[in-house]
Amino acid sequence: MSTWLVTGGAGYIGAHVVKSLLENDFKVVIVDDLSTGLARKVPSNVVFEKIDIAETKKLTEIMKTNNVEGVFHLAAKKAVIESVENPSLYYRENIGGLISVLEAMSQANVKKIVYSSSCSVYGNPTEDFVNENSETKPLSPYGETKLIGELLLRADESARNIKWVALRYFNVAGSGSNELGDTGVFNLIPMVFRALENNESPKVFGDDYDTPDGSCIRDYIHVSDLAEAHLLAAKKITKEQYSGVLNIGRGEGFSVIEVMNTISEVLEKDINFEISSRRSGDPARAVADVTKSIKDLNWEAKNDLKSMVSSAWQAWQNTPAKS
Repeated sequence: MSTWLVTGGAGYIGAHVVKSLLENDFKVVIVDDLSTGLARKVPSNVVFEKIDIAETKKLTEIMKTNNVEGVFHLAAKKAVIESVENPSLYYRENIGGLISVLEAMSQANVKKIVYSSSCSVYGNPTEDFVNENSETKPLSPYGETKLIGELLLRADESARNIKWVALRYFNVAGSGSNELGDTGVFNLIPMVFRALENNESPKVFGDDYDTPDGSCIRDYIHVSDLAEAHLLAAKKITKEQYSGVLNIGRGEGFSVIEVMNTISEVLEKDINFEISSRRSGDPARAVADVTKSIKDLNWEAKNDLKSMVSSAWQAWQNTPAKS
């Protein structure tokens, strides 16, 4: 039974990755400073260390003490708009954090890492479906930090012979259990739920994009499918000499207005969304070509958009104080 460390393991995606690992007989160490993660999402049968990942020395000791074989690195700042407003914070947290993790891995002789990257590295794609070789021109400091992270992994592969996989997440949604729902303020579906709870109209940011209904088109991926991809990536680099970048999405695009209509369908009421101005850093369309992830991981997303919305709504209704 191998032990893997999960940075950000008390967060929305991290908690689902931990759940998947435990269900597949991994031992887990969670490192999280709980700045956005929640202590209630930490299972009782894992080692939990509340530290900032910038504390390289402590991180090294944790890896050595627990005989860590590999790392899932999810801890990061992830709000596109905030990154535009405060780029230095994002460079310090996201790039500085990864440097600290890689340095700790080096000192603890840990050679495997699965990295949380993002479709934001593509910027405003010109293709209908972006593949891993598509041009990378991020529109935000957040996207820049994720791309630089991938470059760091490549450099560390050469310098220290690590094996790595960077998973370029598309838009993550849904919930794998009522306790692990997305309570964040940056993702579309919980933003809609929060607005409805506050008797406000959910907002569609821009209806003048070059898309069929004028709103942005995104590829939505269920968080449980994403968690499974993490598990398979870890197994891949454990069994094989493999490193690289993989898109993680459904390979299917839905507009923001289509998502709003799906939410109305699930809630069985008109949610009365309103059109607002565009947000800085939002591309018109970002949909994954998932050919490589299907082939390399023998993985494919199972859950459709309606199941994402339904599971997210069920979790939202059962989340204590939405925290």
